[in-house]
Amino acid sequence: MDDTDVRLISALRHDARASLSDLSASLGLSRTTVRARIEKLRARGEIIGFTVVLREDTLRDPVRGLMMIGIEGRGTEKIIRQLQGFSELRSVHSTNGRWDVIVEIGTDTLERFDEVLFRIRRLEGVMSSETSLLLSTRKSA
Repeated sequence: MDDTDVRLISALRHDARASLSDLSASLGLSRTTVRARIEKLRARGEIIGFTVVLREDTLRDPVRGLMMIGIEGRGTEKIIRQLQGFSELRSVHSTNGRWDVIVEIGTDTLERFDEVLFRIRRLEGVMSSETSLLLSTRKSA
């Protein structure tokens, strides 16, 4: 992926319904180039689809947070497999640095959120964690 593809994807993240004309004008490319690049990105699997985010999607999880997880030894893959079974997890990310995995949690109540944290902390191999509640979302992809 080159810089033009990155700019195109950024524009699509901002407005996936933007017309080819609008995209070409904002990127300084021809409509044909924009169309061809989108098709190539889709064919290579870089773009796997487009989606709609509804207001109700954001309301279903009034309590949201990020949990950073430190894992003992080489147990990351096993922990990730177990985490994928948690219906309250909206995303699971492997990372570098201090934390091995970061998960986004979404629940309807603080009590339920606390239960999820407790269940994750009890997984064999989880050594440490740190959790931050998301107070508001100023921008989402």
